[in-house]
Amino acid sequence: MGIFERYLSVWVALAIVAGVGLGLVAPGVFEVVSGLEWARVNLVVAALIWLMIYPMMLKVEPSCLKGVGKKPKGLALTLVVNWLIKPFTMAALGVLFFEYLFAGLVPAEDAQQYIAGMILLGVAPCTAMVFVWSHLTQGDANYTLVQVSLNDIILVFAFAPIAGLLLGVTDLSVPWETLLSSVVIFVVIPLGAGMMTHKRLMSRGGPEAIERLAGKLKPTSIVGLLLTVVLLFGFQAETIIDQPGRVVLIAIPLLIQTVGIFAVAYGLARFLKLPFNIAAPAAMIGASNFFELAVAVAISLFGLASGAALATVVGVLIEVPVMLSLVAFANRTQSWFPVDSSAST
Repeated sequence: MGIFERYLSVWVALAIVAGVGLGLVAPGVFEVVSGLEWARVNLVVAALIWLMIYPMMLKVEPSCLKGVGKKPKGLALTLVVNWLIKPFTMAALGVLFFEYLFAGLVPAEDAQQYIAGMILLGVAPCTAMVFVWSHLTQGDANYTLVQVSLNDIILVFAFAPIAGLLLGVTDLSVPWETLLSSVVIFVVIPLGAGMMTHKRLMSRGGPEAIERLAGKLKPTSIVGLLLTVVLLFGFQAETIIDQPGRVVLIAIPLLIQTVGIFAVAYGLARFLKLPFNIAAPAAMIGASNFFELAVAVAISLFGLASGAALATVVGVLIEVPVMLSLVAFANRTQSWFPVDSSAST
């Protein structure tokens, strides 16, 4: 384990501090960077996520993808957690905290906005960063790809009905451009690049060549992760400083939801005796969120300065540090699961 991996929690903490500090010192720079968007997806963040995803995409073996369906338990687990559990527990936690536990701490109107933002996060399972979490837990690249792709297909049909039901909105407008472009940006493009490289390396040096390149790219992947943290916290530095109390209040139920959903999925995976390289990514997909979509819908429904938009942004801020702690926990407990080096065959 290199210095980057050994002290990753330290680097992330420093990246958070650097992001907030730089965001306060040079807000104009972050405003320019945040404006570099296409379909409400920040292109700079997208490029950094590519750096993180690419090493995993190198390991996708096209001939093995067809074998994923022979082991459906992991796929079923992902779908049950993401679509039958997660949206409803998020809504329940929002109501519990902001209508009861925090009732005297925030105005009722703001509380409803925060609940709405939490619901939007809960109905949007992760598309991009899950490849990073899977890579950090040595997940099965082929299986993770199929899990994410299946989620994205269901997302197209289920996001609006479930979000509309929980929000009580009958005419919910889904930003299809953001949804579809995110799939292209975070799945199709890096997958295509990875498969092209995979094919070329296999013809020249075999699996060893792929592993060598993936090893060389690991520091680059970690740097991409740290720069992403700097940007995310830099974008919201003023909000963190101006409304620290509100940020903390929103973060508490989101933290409970993230850890709780991970625990449910991880526990079910252990009960189902799934191999670790399928179990860990399945739990990570359920715990993390498609925050680009959630933020875009919150802004379109409630406005840029709304409490709903703030709640989705807080979801962005806590996701990376919390998910990294869950990655560390998963790696420490991989002995709980059987080993299956050919999980997708």
